[in-house]
Amino acid sequence: MQLPQEGSLLRVFIGEADKYEHKPLYEWIILQAREQGLAGATVLRGMMGFGANTRKIQTFRFDTLSEDLPIVVEIVDTEENLEKFLDLIEPHIKAGLVTLEKAKIRFYKADKK
Repeated sequence: MQLPQEGSLLRVFIGEADKYEHKPLYEWIILQAREQGLAGATVLRGMMGFGANTRKIQTFRFDTLSEDLPIVVEIVDTEENLEKFLDLIEPHIKAGLVTLEKAKIRFYKADKK
């Protein structure tokens, strides 16, 4: 797959406890990204954060393990592909934040073993 030098970065900020059809929402988003043929996606688990639904700070500590840490799903592709993808996933995100920004793609390659 080739990506143009001028791409976009989609970030979806949700909570670890968010679900879609009894599965973690972030997992469903990643599976949908792969099914839609997007270039790639990564899930990042936050150590600390808060959001629109809760002003309580969620944090990862060994003495008090949070069950709803922040999750960020990052996907890089063309703006056109990401806009279509947003139309697909937006109805299933009940709470969160989504950003879309320009990204300069330096390279995108697979190891040809």
